[in-house]
Amino acid sequence: MIVYSLLCSREHEFEAWFRNSDAYDEQAAAHAISCPMCGDTGIRKALMAPAIRPSSKAAPKPAAEAVAAPSAEEADKQAAALQMLREMRRKIEADCDYVGGNFAEEARKIHYGEVEAHGIYGESTPEERAALTEEGIEVGAIPWVPLEN
Repeated sequence: MIVYSLLCSREHEFEAWFRNSDAYDEQAAAHAISCPMCGDTGIRKALMAPAIRPSSKAAPKPAAEAVAAPSAEEADKQAAALQMLREMRRKIEADCDYVGGNFAEEARKIHYGEVEAHGIYGESTPEERAALTEEGIEVGAIPWVPLEN
């Protein structure tokens, strides 16, 4: 197993474990890795310091504190939250129109009555969302998690 520090296109950093480096390459190419903060699948490796073993003559260093695995209760809460996000995604995809990178433009058309009001979803930058909010247009960003995992 190998752990990589990863970055999404929005610069959120997180870690993920892979069977080997080929497994990471395959999943990244297929956009099968998503950011746990925003759901983005534009993932790349972050700069990491290599783990270098000291020589047998070097004095042993104290071990770093281990990070505890989540409790069963916490794991259940995380699984429930992921399931809720998956259900939300299914509902949005079923009931709303995908507008891709034209989200801000389409949201303005709806807000200003240029087109009939209807549900939309797509991509927008944090700056575009801030500008929409300043105009009084309610928008939100949700993590776009994979439907299965």
